[in-house]
Amino acid sequence: MRVSYGSLVSGLFVAVVGLSMAMPGETQAQDGWTPALQMQYKAVQGTEISPDGQHVAFMVREPIMEGEKSEYLSHIWIADADGSGARQFTRGDKSVGSPSFSPDGNHLAFTSGRSGENQIWVMPIEGGEAWQVTDADPGVSAFSWSPDGRSFAFTQRDPDTEEEKTAKEELSYIIRVDQNFKFNHLYVVEVGDGTGEPAEVERLTEGPFHVSGFDWAPDGSSIAFGHQADPRINTGMIAGDIARVSVPQGAVTQLVTGQGSEGQPLWSPDGAWIAYVSSGDQAEPIGLGDVFLVSPDGMKQKALAHTHDRSAGLVQWTPDSRALLVSETVGTEQHLQRLPADGSEASVVTKERGVYGAFSFSDDLETMAYTFQTPEMPADVYVGDLDGTDGVRVSDVHAGVPRPEMGRTEKLTWTTSDGLDIDGLLTYPVGYEEGTQVPMILNVHGGPAGAFVETFTGSPGIYMLQSWAQDGYAVLRPNPRGSTGYGKEFRFANFQDWGYGDLDDLLAGVDLTVEMGVAHPDSLLLMGWSYGGYMTSFAVTRTDRFKAASMGAGLPNLVSMVTTTDVQDYLAGHMGGEFWDDFETYEKHSAIYQIDKIDTPMQVIHGENDLRVPFTQGQEFYRALDRKGVPTEMIVLPRTPHGPREPKLLMAVQPAIKEWFVKHLRPTRVISDDR
Repeated sequence: MRVSYGSLVSGLFVAVVGLSMAMPGETQAQDGWTPALQMQYKAVQGTEISPDGQHVAFMVREPIMEGEKSEYLSHIWIADADGSGARQFTRGDKSVGSPSFSPDGNHLAFTSGRSGENQIWVMPIEGGEAWQVTDADPGVSAFSWSPDGRSFAFTQRDPDTEEEKTAKEELSYIIRVDQNFKFNHLYVVEVGDGTGEPAEVERLTEGPFHVSGFDWAPDGSSIAFGHQADPRINTGMIAGDIARVSVPQGAVTQLVTGQGSEGQPLWSPDGAWIAYVSSGDQAEPIGLGDVFLVSPDGMKQKALAHTHDRSAGLVQWTPDSRALLVSETVGTEQHLQRLPADGSEASVVTKERGVYGAFSFSDDLETMAYTFQTPEMPADVYVGDLDGTDGVRVSDVHAGVPRPEMGRTEKLTWTTSDGLDIDGLLTYPVGYEEGTQVPMILNVHGGPAGAFVETFTGSPGIYMLQSWAQDGYAVLRPNPRGSTGYGKEFRFANFQDWGYGDLDDLLAGVDLTVEMGVAHPDSLLLMGWSYGGYMTSFAVTRTDRFKAASMGAGLPNLVSMVTTTDVQDYLAGHMGGEFWDDFETYEKHSAIYQIDKIDTPMQVIHGENDLRVPFTQGQEFYRALDRKGVPTEMIVLPRTPHGPREPKLLMAVQPAIKEWFVKHLRPTRVISDDR
């Protein structure tokens, strides 16, 4: 096996196999990393730079966990582009979102539920009173300034009828599954100045289709929009089209139709083309997003060159309409790419190693606002040139938050027996000494087309990495075949192969850490959420090398999963068809049908209201393990969909997993640990 590994902190690191072994919980710094400390690192997101590049707005989200509250609160901050004058722009106990400068740069629009439902509000950037522009029922989904700054286009869901409202009030309302959809449709409304009555709203689209995204024509005469047959997430994964609607007449022209899934329309500044992302001439439920152009009359279309991962997120046209800027995962990093409109090859624009995101640009494209983070540095907002190398930091939301010594993170690469190069991120225990073998957790990401990237390891999450490092564990986070960031062939490489080739990739990474002398072979642990939970359930049918495992929102039964999940075509796409046509494949890749092989102590964690991986997936696995006599426990997160949405519940996950791991890692020892 060919192996290469480079440290993110201090160059090449080669561990020497040692005879000593540190046990978690033996010694712990009183002021070290804990889940409570990690929760203090706020989320910085959603940059918006002013048209002249002089100001930048950004979102800061923080957890509120006082008394009976367990929620997140988001507000807008504004700073000058040179990093000075940072100030909180919105306040109150209701979150705001989607900051957007007016075309003249004098006002900032945002959405907020401060009056009840989510509505559009506008406020002068110099301060003053905000005024409410919309009174949409049941609220605004998304909005955009018109090019002249006089109006907004926005989407809202169809409201309940009077009969439906009455039935809900009288508790006689029933839900008809996959019927009576509430569609998103396009509307326009004048901005006004807040001194008179709100302007009358004009509806642009109607009918049995769901608007998924939109963009104004440069002259304001029409709006390009993506649409799909209904609002279901599964529908959007397999089908969608592009259309154009005139303003204010509301005449709709279909531009792109067919068997693929199209979305993210983005009009070129010269008005000649509308860019969009498409799976091509057929549905690709595993995931494919190439960039195409269509003329506003729909008569001309052309495909652009493939981006690195072929999963492009459209960000911006260049002012000369000669190229698009797109965002994608590139290995364990995230970058901005330049994609020429003439069909020539894409190139990576941003240069620094790390994770770029939340891009916004001045009108002349000379100035870019963005977020940037590395495993050792939390996300902040920067303003600088397009390549992101000499940006000025304009936010400092973590000032005053303690930063204890961190467990360093290193990128590893190994080659599997069938020739695939696999990346993984290894986070060492705090204060790790070379030659010391330590307990190691194999952490598997979701998806399977997810990816572990080089984000700040002290941020809060389901798996609090620095808290694990503080407690003496190493954590390995691989990107096995099927992960995003490595191109279509790699992402499709686990087709009809869940639990086999991908698991071999993971176990090869574990073998590498053992060879390096970092992981102790008798102290290995396993955890993962969603597809990571699936892999956790399946791994223990193939190996008994893990002392304990924790399955989060996992799917051990692919037959019952494909008939209950809200993304059924995604799973069927990976399995190659329907289960009634090929039951053998579904059975082969389901842990529940091989439960006789499981002896590893297994913890099951699941959200009570999960529709992506229904609650019954965790329940049937737990019941089967319990009846078989395998050590097991099940933890249910109340009010929770596919992952914790409340900060107090998020904080509860890590201690529960740690208790389970310590119990089975050191079964003969008395544990006294208040962390």
